[in-house]
Amino acid sequence: MARGLANAVTPLWRLPYQEQLQVKYESQRKVLQTLASRLEELGIDAQKPGGLCCPLQPVVPSPIINGYRNKSTFSVNRGPDGNPKTVGLYVGTGKGRNIVCVKANHVENIPSKHKQVAQCYEEFICRSPLDSCILFHEGGHWRELVVRTTSHGHTMAIITFHPQQLGQEALATQKALLKEFFTCGPGAVCALTSLYFQESTMTRCSHEQSPYQLLHGAPHIFEELLGLKFRISPDAFFQVNTAGAEVLYQAVGELCQATGDTVLLDICCGTGTIGLSLAHRVSKVIGVEVVEKAIEDAEWNAASNDYRVVRAIRNCRSIRRLLFISCKPEGEAMRNFLE
Repeated sequence: MARGLANAVTPLWRLPYQEQLQVKYESQRKVLQTLASRLEELGIDAQKPGGLCCPLQPVVPSPIINGYRNKSTFSVNRGPDGNPKTVGLYVGTGKGRNIVCVKANHVENIPSKHKQVAQCYEEFICRSPLDSCILFHEGGHWRELVVRTTSHGHTMAIITFHPQQLGQEALATQKALLKEFFTCGPGAVCALTSLYFQESTMTRCSHEQSPYQLLHGAPHIFEELLGLKFRISPDAFFQVNTAGAEVLYQAVGELCQATGDTVLLDICCGTGTIGLSLAHRVSKVIGVEVVEKAIEDAEWNAASNDYRVVRAIRNCRSIRRLLFISCKPEGEAMRNFLE
């Protein structure tokens, strides 16, 4: 089962790292071949030798390849032994009706601190008289755990809880028990910097829809990246590999060919990491971000906004160089490339 989880979470784990990089390179080559073919269908002759529409650089290796994740999301569901309060990662599919939750103890890209918090959370919910919430309509309360860590040694835990029909007094009791467990009980070994609690009646819930409630510690954790200090909130986006992000942003700096009079427009800037890391090279940084509040169809909204952003970029004659950064170029980004 541990091997099945490793295959699902880190599918290249059996290969030496240099071979993993080659697999990633070939994957990106296929993306560019697809783009060239799609452009040809539209009557644009974009193919160069090798069937690509542009040069493809070698994959830049990450300085850290084990335990690099600064954020992990653990689910609560039935484990291989049938325990419905297992805290781990999913193996299987909903379509195949073979989903099982497996502890992440042997997953190499998750740091030991994350695994420790997950184990303590499992101990807490196993002690709790309240059930785990596997299917919303079947009841139960305890749901997923998010753990965030930084190079400063900060650890933030965010626990999601389905309130079902519980009143405010009962909710207050559960929050007090959770705080006690992680500050005075067995969970104190985790030395949490921040403990958050979120009541959620949906799969994903923003702070605007249901606020993150600070039960213990500081409201933020802090990370350093390229000599800059960043404040991280519970729901803030931050690249999951900090050392890898530094390599990425250095590559972006070289590609953007910025000069002293360049204005950098950082669209979908998130916490501003890219714009700030390049600020010393340019005359001005303008960050643009859309904060989604209580939207019913977040996926449609994000796709709709994405299209308008690309159209606005194309219509702006002042933009001389565009760098498009995508974590998944083989997916929705292909439409953007064509545009």
